[in-house]
Order: sequence, then C-alpha cells, then structure tokens
Amino acid sequence: MKLEITIIGGGFAGLQLARGLESTPYSVTLIDQQNHHQFQPLFYQVASARLEPSNISFPFRKIFQRSKNLTIRLAQVLEILPTQNLIVTDNGNLNYDYLVIATGCTTNFFGNAGIRKFAFPMKSTQDAINIRNQILLNFEQFIFSSAEEKLSLLNIVIVGAGPTGVELSGAFAEMKKYVLPKDYPGIDFSKLEIILIEGSPFTLNSMSDASKSASLKFLLEMCVKVKTNTIVKDYDGNTLTLNNGEKIKCKNVIWAAGVKGNIINGLNEDAIVKQRYKVDRRNKLLDYKNIYAIGDVAYMITPKWPNAHPQLANVAIHQGKNLAKNFNRLINNKTLIDYEYKDLGSMATVGKYKAVIDLPFAKFQGVWAWFIWMFLHLMLILGVRNKLLIFINWAWNFFTKDTSLRLIFRNKS
Repeated sequence: MKLEITIIGGGFAGLQLARGLESTPYSVTLIDQQNHHQFQPLFYQVASARLEPSNISFPFRKIFQRSKNLTIRLAQVLEILPTQNLIVTDNGNLNYDYLVIATGCTTNFFGNAGIRKFAFPMKSTQDAINIRNQILLNFEQFIFSSAEEKLSLLNIVIVGAGPTGVELSGAFAEMKKYVLPKDYPGIDFSKLEIILIEGSPFTLNSMSDASKSASLKFLLEMCVKVKTNTIVKDYDGNTLTLNNGEKIKCKNVIWAAGVKGNIINGLNEDAIVKQRYKVDRRNKLLDYKNIYAIGDVAYMITPKWPNAHPQLANVAIHQGKNLAKNFNRLINNKTLIDYEYKDLGSMATVGKYKAVIDLPFAKFQGVWAWFIWMFLHLMLILGVRNKLLIFINWAWNFFTKDTSLRLIFRNKS
C-alpha cells in the first residue's frame, strides 16, 4: 500500500511540494478551502481593477489533471488529531502517513475588534474583489450623498507600507489621475485623498535605505499622503482614529499592516511560536515524527536566520521544493537535505516607471526596475493563457492609461 502524504494548503509552498511529488510512489492528497491557487503578489491589481481575478487564479484540478497519484479535496480543515494520524474537515475525515501544513498566513488585526469588523483585508482573491467592489460602489453612491458623506467617500486609507500597501497606494493614485475622472466627470477627484499609514519611520521598511527613500519619493510625486511613525488605534466604519489623536473620515480602509500564521487546532501549543510552527532544518515539527510545516507558517531557525526566515513567496517555493526532494530521498533511503534560504532580493512597484529592486549584488530604482518587476512577475504566473492575458492587459494599460475591467459584482438584496 502506498504511503499517504496529505498537504493542507495550495499556496506557493503547498503547490510546489505537490508538483514535486507527482509521479512518485506516494499517494498525495491536497486539501484547500479554494479550488484554485492564488497569485498573491498581484492581488492589488485585482483590487484596483487592472486585472480580472481569473488572470491570477489557477484551478488545482487543471494543474494536476494529468497526475496519477494526486487527489484534490475541497474542504476546510477543522482539527488535526496527531495520535490517530487523522484530519478532521467540514467535508469528512482523512487519514495520513505524513502530514504537511502549508496554510500560509492570514491578516493580523492585532486584537482590534473594530478594525477586524470594518477594515478590508487583502489575503485572498475574494478580498481583492471585495475591495474593488467597495471602491467602485462608493463612487456610485457619491453622486447621491450629502456633503458630509462625500467627505468620507473621498478618502482611501491603506494601513501598512510594506510592498502590498505601497503597490496598492500607487495603483489607486494612478486610477485617481487617469481613470476615475473619465468615468465620473461630475466628481472633482482633486479632493480624493490616497492616504498611506505606516507605524515605522519608513515605507518598505524591510528594504534598503535607497529603496525606502525612492519609494517615498515616488509616492509623494503621485500625490499619495504618507504618514509614517503613525499607528491606527481604532476604526468604527466611518472614522479612523490615530495614535496622535488625529481622526480621518473614511469609508474605505484597507488593512495591510501585518500577518500571522494560519494555525490549526489540535497540535501542542509548545509547537507554536509567534503564530508559526517550530520546525527543524528539514521542516519537520520538533514535537512530531510525521508532521511538517512549510512556507509562511513555518518557523525555522538557522545560523544565517536566527529569527527565522522572512514570510516571502521565495522562501515558501523553495521550502516546498526541498521537502519534495526529501520525501523522494526518504523513500530511497538517501540522506535528507537541510534547507537554507538564499536571499535572492526583493522588489516592489509604485507605478508606471516607478519601482525599486534590492538584489544581493545591486540596488536600483526607476524605469529599469519597473520593467524587471513586470517581467519577473509575468514569468511566475502559471499557464501560457494567463501570461498572455496579463501581458495584453498590461500593454493596453501602458498605452491607454486605462482598463475596461471596472465591473461591480454584488448579490441582489
């Protein structure tokens, strides 16, 4: 009988592991709440109506339709029972010989109930669609609103100036300048404010000083109002309260200020640190012999990374690949390989001709960084069809400074 490897989560880490286990002697089951892989780096382009959700979403059954040893299960995992090698889901229970947790991250609201209730997260394709719907609906509502309501509708606040916050701010700034005035000629968009709030002293705080300075310069050139060293204390759906006492009237607050690992019930609390699973150099949980964690939810300490690896797509991809190699080596009685992250650099885009790139051997900003950012993200997209559609959309936007994707989808009341 084949040994059963069950993977929970089809993000970057889980997908790479599953692909690495195709055509092996293992029986592999991939469990996810969605039926598709989501390309998170381009969520902001869905939220700002530049790309359709289908362009960055890839059905698992299409990806693995030729696989003979892999099964897809659409379910939400409720609990792990390690003593029984059993997974409890909302769609039945599953047994495993080896379990790999690749559940990624969710939004961290830092215990603030008001922000959790009223702010928009952006950790899934559906979140990005919700933001797009909300922003466009607000401009439709603006036409019929009172003067006081209009003040709230003409503020878009993004909290968190990491890559997601910076890229989203730039996208909305370009939308404000080139798109919205043509769609809504009766609205004075000079009064629309894009506000980016960051608790640290810098935008893109994890990147080089040159990239921090350049990203701030780009944002200010695009008329984004940047507030650093500022923390959001509360939000009631209409008024955002800051730690300096300032209050901002706003119906549109997007929360990109932090993440935490998606932890599943059932494992020892000692196995968890900082909302991530403690793992050894081969991604095995320290307290279990047949349970692993990879990607954003894994907390691996190495000599080069004493505070664990950063929660980046590149880490997740290579941990998935390394674990796949180790499972193949395990069944062939070969020595297993320790994982070590090699930092290949980081990048972010702010707008047309405005991007920053930090590589181990060079750091640069501006036009060439923007073209490199586009090329690398296009190459990472799965499927020739999706690559082509995204390229066409980007080319159309490049030459026309417009898109034709501003569709609002909502249920009838």
